[in-house]
Amino acid sequence: MPFEHIAGNLADVRARIAAAAQGAGRAAGEVTLVAVSKIHPAEAVEAALAAGQRVFGENRVQEAQHKYPDLRRRHPDLVLHLIGPLQSNKVRDAVALFDVIETVDRPRLAEALAAEMARGARLPDCFIQVNTGEEAQKAGIAPAAAPAFIARCRDELRLPVRGLMCIPPVDEAPAIHFAFLRELARRSGLGLLSMGMSGDFEGAIALGATHVRVGTAIFGARPPVAV
Repeated sequence: MPFEHIAGNLADVRARIAAAAQGAGRAAGEVTLVAVSKIHPAEAVEAALAAGQRVFGENRVQEAQHKYPDLRRRHPDLVLHLIGPLQSNKVRDAVALFDVIETVDRPRLAEALAAEMARGARLPDCFIQVNTGEEAQKAGIAPAAAPAFIARCRDELRLPVRGLMCIPPVDEAPAIHFAFLRELARRSGLGLLSMGMSGDFEGAIALGATHVRVGTAIFGARPPVAV
């Protein structure tokens, strides 16, 4: 079977999460595993569901719209996170589909989300994405602007802001970025931290991650995208 590796990979990742949490004096249950299924087919998600996984992450609204409605009908306890950049013109679709939006990163998007939620639509939890490495090519609010942006999203726009998210630069040690995000969350009174991926989630757990976004270590290398 083409997806038989997924159950074993999930078991391995869960064991590593538990060991990292124990090493940090934390309970494994304090860390939510977000299985990143972007690019992978619905059949791969089904294999993860069969192995007990219920929380998944997708990068693109359009891909999730094709993949997840049927899966959710058959697995109503499935929880879906948006972990990729969100365009303002996709806000209505994102609010309708996702349970958590991890990539709130600019005023225009925050305003669009607030307006959509005020329509009486669903209220997905929100994370503020912080560009901790201040990389020009990467999404996220700049660190210096983050405190005021967090306050505006939460206090003025009344968004359900629950935590922070970051993606450290690939050529820098991630620990300094994880530690910065943890301190920013502490100062902002936010309890959730989405940080750490397949290559560094254990270090993120040691520094307080409550959510780790793991794709390759579960599903394997992404299949080639058709052009």
